[in-house]
Amino acid sequence: MAEIPYCSNLANSGPVISPQFRASHPVNLLIDKKVFTLSTTRYTVTSTDGNLVFKVEKFPLSFHGTLVVLDGAGTPVITLRPKKLSYHSRWEVFSGESTDKKDLIFSVKRSSMFQIHTKLDVFLANNTSEEYCDFKLKGSSYERSCDIYAGNSSTPIAQMDKKLTAGSIFLGKDKFMVRVSPNIDYAMVVSLIIILEEIATRRRQNSSSHA
Repeated sequence: MAEIPYCSNLANSGPVISPQFRASHPVNLLIDKKVFTLSTTRYTVTSTDGNLVFKVEKFPLSFHGTLVVLDGAGTPVITLRPKKLSYHSRWEVFSGESTDKKDLIFSVKRSSMFQIHTKLDVFLANNTSEEYCDFKLKGSSYERSCDIYAGNSSTPIAQMDKKLTAGSIFLGKDKFMVRVSPNIDYAMVVSLIIILEEIATRRRQNSSSHA
């Protein structure tokens, strides 16, 4: 994966989720999606040396696809919840295991209803007017890759490449290689990539059901 240019204007930007998920150096992560599994674990996120960074689990007793992101010690970090009956596939991200509006950190939605390549707009909780997005994500064909940007910047703060492997074909596993720029909250980046994949998965399922 190509080197991501350093964004000097983001060097002093505040954390989105927590200061503990910002590093002064580039962060490389591997996201494993478990497609066919009876486990509650949907994704695992590891560092390049194999250490568990996050685990993403189905929210207990949820029938709407709500997911909880836990850190390597098993502590809930954020909850990802899709909004029902949302034409723009809106998701909301909350602190810890909460789904209370007071604990909303940011929301994500497709920039338009009809898209060939998925584009997501990210709005921090205090950006209630949503006249501009705080972050944006641009996916490629079939979401094989994506770039994440801050605001209207043309310089990516993170990039993802989806790896096609024998495991993804025969074992029901997908792998995503992620590179995050220095001083960028990598928990936020991981959550955006998971939301992108969940939106893409639902779109594929809907297409299959109407075929």
